[in-house]
Amino acid sequence: MRAEVPLGHPAFGKAQPCSCQAQATEGERLARLLQYSNVGPLARVTFEMLKPEGRSSEPDLQRRFREAYQAAQEYADAPQGWLLFTGPVGAGKTSLLAAMTVRCAQRGVPAFYDSVPDLLDHLRRAFAPTSEVTFDRRFDEVRGAPVLLLDDLGAHATTPWAREKLNQILNHRFNLQLPTVIALSGTLSQLEEPLRARLEDKGLVMTVELGRSPSTHWQQDSMIEDMAPRMTFETFDVRGNDADAAGQESLRRALNSARVFAQEPSGWLVLTGVTGCGKTHLAVAIINERRRRGEEPMYRFVPRLLDYLRAAFSPQSSFSYDQLFEEICTAPLLVLDDLGAHSSTPWAEEKLYQILVQRHEARRPTVITVRGLLEDLPDAVASRLKDVSLVELVPIGAPDFRGGGRRARGTRARR
Repeated sequence: MRAEVPLGHPAFGKAQPCSCQAQATEGERLARLLQYSNVGPLARVTFEMLKPEGRSSEPDLQRRFREAYQAAQEYADAPQGWLLFTGPVGAGKTSLLAAMTVRCAQRGVPAFYDSVPDLLDHLRRAFAPTSEVTFDRRFDEVRGAPVLLLDDLGAHATTPWAREKLNQILNHRFNLQLPTVIALSGTLSQLEEPLRARLEDKGLVMTVELGRSPSTHWQQDSMIEDMAPRMTFETFDVRGNDADAAGQESLRRALNSARVFAQEPSGWLVLTGVTGCGKTHLAVAIINERRRRGEEPMYRFVPRLLDYLRAAFSPQSSFSYDQLFEEICTAPLLVLDDLGAHSSTPWAEEKLYQILVQRHEARRPTVITVRGLLEDLPDAVASRLKDVSLVELVPIGAPDFRGGGRRARGTRARR
């Protein structure tokens, strides 16, 4: 059919598809894109059918899902960079990835969806003589997809072959900055170092947390739950316990450094000073701030940490020493409290040194409170804490909050 338009109009004399034909063409295009997308039965999941607040009745989880829902919609409308969803099973990550895949198809953007375990199975089957698609063709289709959505990263079997293929796909997409969406199963600390480094690159990857992912083996030191409600930035008193002007200034500097670190943890923050001057209070306040943002830093009181490591050697232990040690070394944010308060045995010094070396080499965000002075620590440990390229060293010159003086009868005791 031809449009009834005046002479000189761009559409004058040109054939135009009728509305029914245009609808049919649009439907065929959507069907082709959905078939390419591999989303399968999940094609029923759209943003329109999802509740923007999610399925949880908890206000905090509803808020998290709303933020993730909005981020997913905005990304699907204009795919760019990498988007990483984290959170426990049942948080809604798969539904968001499916809705994003469908939205891309609706907008005419080819997007490929798959769970990582299934993807690796598909690649393995491509080697079979009966496979209709060669391995190279299937691998290139995934690696070069205009938009790639990978579900359940971390749930796959970590064989050398699987690691190699997954790294090849993601390294290619990372180097070319191809639009990629990933839903993480578990925690970042479970992933191999090269892949974890890619996902921690804040220049390309935006992380959206739908809830705290459960840890794999470690349990949080119970001390943190007792301290967290009362040790916040708001309750930190920079006047100290009859501290002189220099002591109060050191408390102000320490508070400011802790606040800055808590906003975006990077490098190491080392707080030194006498027992009770406020070091632990600030370290716990940092944990509170990161928890408010949906993260769960690992807190360890050093003397108890060493006891925990020793217990891992017991035949009755429910976890292995290697598992626990690796999780401490690779925790996204680690707080080591009261370094220097432990029994100084050769074994203890060796283990602490190994932890510090691994985190130092990987430059993982770490908060350390030191009882006394760095000079009181073994030279090998102290040298790591003096590395100005990584460490911000903040001495606190105020006296013990719990000692005698103006603040001794207060309710806000500090370590």
